[in-house]
Amino acid sequence: MADRITVIGWDGTPLTEAAAAALGAATLVAGAPYQLNALPVPPGAERIILGSVETAARRIAEHRGAVVVVAEGDPGFFGVVRTLRRPEYGLELEVLPAVSSVAAAFARAGMAWEDAQVVSTHGGRLRKAANVCRAHPKVAVLTSPDAGPSELALMLRGVHRTFVVCEALGTEDEDVTVLTSDRVPDHNWRDPNVVLVIGGSTAHQPTGATAGWLAGRPVGYPPAERSWALPPEAYDDERQTTLGAQTRAVVLAHLGPAPGDLVWTVGAGTGALAVEAARFGAAVVAVEESAATCARIAVNARRYGVELETAAGRAPEVLGELPEPDAVVVERGGATVVAAVLTRRPSRLVAWTAAAAEAAEIRAVTAAAGYRVAGAFLQSAPLDLSDGVEVGVSESGYLVWAELA
Repeated sequence: MADRITVIGWDGTPLTEAAAAALGAATLVAGAPYQLNALPVPPGAERIILGSVETAARRIAEHRGAVVVVAEGDPGFFGVVRTLRRPEYGLELEVLPAVSSVAAAFARAGMAWEDAQVVSTHGGRLRKAANVCRAHPKVAVLTSPDAGPSELALMLRGVHRTFVVCEALGTEDEDVTVLTSDRVPDHNWRDPNVVLVIGGSTAHQPTGATAGWLAGRPVGYPPAERSWALPPEAYDDERQTTLGAQTRAVVLAHLGPAPGDLVWTVGAGTGALAVEAARFGAAVVAVEESAATCARIAVNARRYGVELETAAGRAPEVLGELPEPDAVVVERGGATVVAAVLTRRPSRLVAWTAAAAEAAEIRAVTAAAGYRVAGAFLQSAPLDLSDGVEVGVSESGYLVWAELA
C-alpha cells in the first residue's frame, strides 16, 4: 500500500500549505486532466486520469510512495472519498477539503441553501434527480457527462423551473448562466458543472422568514399539520370525492412514496392522496377529468406546502402524455384504467374499487401483466363517543396492490 494517501479538494483557489506540501512530495497523482494540468504536479510523479475511481483505487493500493488524489471541492460530499474508503482497497486517507461545488454554486447565485435538496445524476440516476426537481423548489444537481443540464431540462419538459448552470467553478473558465428550463437544451454545456434548479409554487418564502433548523427541509419544517391521513374535509371535499383517511393510510403503506419517485394518482378527487404522497417527498401527478377540480388540487397542495402537477383529462386517454411513473394509484377508473397504467410498467400499483367483481377484474389484468398481486377488503367506521359507542359505516371497498415481478 502507498506510504501516504492525501485527498485534496480543490476549488480553483491557491492550495493550502498542507495541500501544497502533500502534492510536492507525491510520487503518484490522480485527478481530472484540467486539474493535473493546472496544479504543480512533480515532474517525476506518475499521473492517473481519474475516470474510474475503482481503477485508480486499485492502482493506488499497489503503489509504493506518496499518493495525492485531487478532487473537486469537498471530496467527502458526493466525491471520491466514499469509493476510496471501501474495505477491499485497504486505504487510509488524509482528506484536505475545499469549498464544495454546491456551496460555491449557491454562493454565486447569492442564495441560502440549507433548505435545498442535493442530488446527483451519476450512476444512471437522471430520472430520479429530475423527480426530486419536480417535487422540490430548490435543488442542486451534481451532473455527469451523459446526464447534464440539457438532459435534465428535457426530463422536466412541461415543468417550469429556472436553471442556474455553473460551469468550471473556481477556474479561469468559470461561467454562470441563468435560463428558464425550456431554453437550457439549446446550449452546449461544459463539464464539470453544477445546476441549481429553482422554482415552483412554494419557492418563495415570505420576506423576513427565519432560517429552518434541519438541512434539506423547507423553512418552517415540520408543517403545522403533521398528520398525513387527514379527514376529507381538510381538503375542502364537500362531495366526498376523496378516499377516506383510513383507506388512504393503507394505500400509502403499500405505495411507499419516497424522494426520487414519480407517483400518479388517477381519479384524484380533490387531491388528498396526491398531497400526502408529495409530503413523503415524491414527485406527484394528479389526474382528474375536470380542470376546475385540478385547480382545487393545486390549492390543496399549496395549503400543505408541497409541489405537485395536475393533468386535466379523461383516463386512460390522458395518461399517454404523462412522464414515466414509479408508482400509480387508481382511485377511480377500474380495470380499464389499470390495464392502461400497466403498459407503462410502474414498479408498484394500488387500485381501489367499491365492487367485488371489479376488484377481481383488476386482479386478473394485473396478474396477466406479470405483477405479484394481493388485496384486502377494507371497511372504516367512525366512532361517536359522546353518548356511548355508536358506529356508522363511512367507507368500504376492495384494495388491490401489486409489485412488478
